[in-house]
Amino acid sequence: MNGLLHEKVVVITGAGSGVGLAASLLFAEHGAKVVAADIDLSSVEQTAAQIRAAGGESVAVRCDVTDGQSVDAAVAAAVESFGRLDVMYNNAGITTKPGQGFMETPDKDLEVLNAVNVGGVIHGCQSAIRQFDLQGGGGCIVITASVAGLIGFGGAVYGSTKGAVTSLVRTLALEIAGKGIRINSVCPAAMPTNFGGGVLKGSDAARQHTASMHPLGRVIEPRECASAALFLASDLASNITGVNLPVDGGMAAGKQLR
Repeated sequence: MNGLLHEKVVVITGAGSGVGLAASLLFAEHGAKVVAADIDLSSVEQTAAQIRAAGGESVAVRCDVTDGQSVDAAVAAAVESFGRLDVMYNNAGITTKPGQGFMETPDKDLEVLNAVNVGGVIHGCQSAIRQFDLQGGGGCIVITASVAGLIGFGGAVYGSTKGAVTSLVRTLALEIAGKGIRINSVCPAAMPTNFGGGVLKGSDAARQHTASMHPLGRVIEPRECASAALFLASDLASNITGVNLPVDGGMAAGKQLR
């Protein structure tokens, strides 16, 4: 049986670790041809090698999402290698430094955070839409946003960037619907990745504390977030656009009264 993304060509940014790595492997399992993109080329070379070793098709490219031309080059690599682009997964993102509060965030950190989390997503959407237009319309964009774009969580500065992304999803969906292009995001809560200094990866106590914040009682695994992205990228979601889908163990639903 063919997978959910059989023969689809996908560009995934931030594909060297975390959700990007999980999505690259999962999408390839479902038949996608994956362009693994990351600012760290060595990391995505390993991602692409894993996909090829499992019998899939993948190429690795260095991509700095803060540079629109770099993102254009990643899309061009998809067309050069596989003939087209079907799905753009704007996954790359960063957060504030551990312990850095709203008042302690300097301008330089604020600029970088917005350049990656907001500018990088905009670049990815623009590059994808240009290519989709060249192909005659259609196509799909998925973004890794955050539950912090839906509720107050994760710090005000970081949350402001993800709030911008969730708003972009809703408004851009309306602008590009006439082209047959869908755009949605996944909004994960805390995950054991390298994000935020990898705090949850190295501390059982931190992981347990974070798990207790989720109504379902556990942290979000990268593959769980990637699975939601897979659904949104697939034809199962063919009439879904403008949606910011929580992958948060129930966190955005509210707080239980005990």
